[in-house]
Amino acid sequence: MSTTTLSDLLAQADADGHDHSATEKATGLLHVHNHATGSIVWFPTWKKFRETADWARAVGSTTAELGAAAAPADQAGAAILAADLESLLDQASRSSDANIFVQENLTSHLTRTWAVGDAVAKANGKDLFTGGLTPSVFAGYPYDVYAQDGGAFATSLWNDIIDARRNRALAEEAARKALKPVSRKAMKNAARKAGRR
Repeated sequence: MSTTTLSDLLAQADADGHDHSATEKATGLLHVHNHATGSIVWFPTWKKFRETADWARAVGSTTAELGAAAAPADQAGAAILAADLESLLDQASRSSDANIFVQENLTSHLTRTWAVGDAVAKANGKDLFTGGLTPSVFAGYPYDVYAQDGGAFATSLWNDIIDARRNRALAEEAARKALKPVSRKAMKNAARKAGRR
């Protein structure tokens, strides 16, 4: 079993300097530029994650969650994925700074999601995903979790995390407008129109 941890890999990537494409090739990591903070967020590909000690731990704890669920592994896994995503976006919408929140939470959410997929495969006695058809546990999930080695998932999720706060503010503003007290004049006008019918 691997003793390399994800934090070791991420620290190494941060220390490697500014040749990001060389670092990606050397480490099996990918990155997103956080232009708002001027920093780089590194994350593993789904393949690289499997080479870490963190993967074995994550799959082990998810396997226990699946075992405790009353539903079959695919259904239980899909429920975990949906709950995790809902919780992440809810927390993002309440965070004081979406750019800091995404930096601190993106990688852990990606790796947790891949671990759920692998735990479901193991629970069903299937081989781990290596390419081809996306496993059925992700059928209702809104992201393509394996495309571009996980890069497409990271980018889409990144944008949704950043948007969550703005979307919440828009929803709250719409709710406030809907709850505004109706003026007496408007009520009289409405009553007059109703009387004419």
